[in-house]
Amino acid sequence: MEQVQKIQIEEAPETLSMDPKKFILWGFIVTIIMLFASQTSAYLVRRAEGNWVEFEVPQIFWYSTVVLIISSLTMHWAYWAAKKDNFSTLKIAISITFALGLAFLWMQFEGWKELVSQKIFFVGNPSQSFFYVFTWLHGVHLITGLIVLFVTFTSAMGLRVHAKNLRRIEICTTYWHFLDILWIYLFVFLLYFR
Repeated sequence: MEQVQKIQIEEAPETLSMDPKKFILWGFIVTIIMLFASQTSAYLVRRAEGNWVEFEVPQIFWYSTVVLIISSLTMHWAYWAAKKDNFSTLKIAISITFALGLAFLWMQFEGWKELVSQKIFFVGNPSQSFFYVFTWLHGVHLITGLIVLFVTFTSAMGLRVHAKNLRRIEICTTYWHFLDILWIYLFVFLLYFR
């Protein structure tokens, strides 16, 4: 009589998994946070050394902040439209968000022109240089956000963004909200530590 050995099959523990593209997004966000953390630290250290010129931040930077906050709302509107398979609203909301993003960049540029007219230049006092660097770096990242928006919009046009395929719109929404929060942080920081 053969003895049948009982083989115990151990189940492998469940692994945590994350969408690779979302993982890349979060890695990119952490990198951006570290970049701006280092820059704000350098700002505070340099400010403490003295020889710091204070200047009035042009009003247009306030208006651009409001525009970016509204764009975050329209981006969330696009996300909800995608969840409900409301394709026409999705396309409209993404288009409005894109237009508001462009308006924000234009307002930043106009703000820089106003700073120059006030004799506040990139080269000169470190307080002025830091202001230009912070706003320019955020603007570059906002351009990447506009590229992500455009890719999401073209996907929506091809009906590849819908209730059963939300990855693109989730990535786009997360990144856009992050850029909004980052700008609010930078703007408040620059106003408070002038």
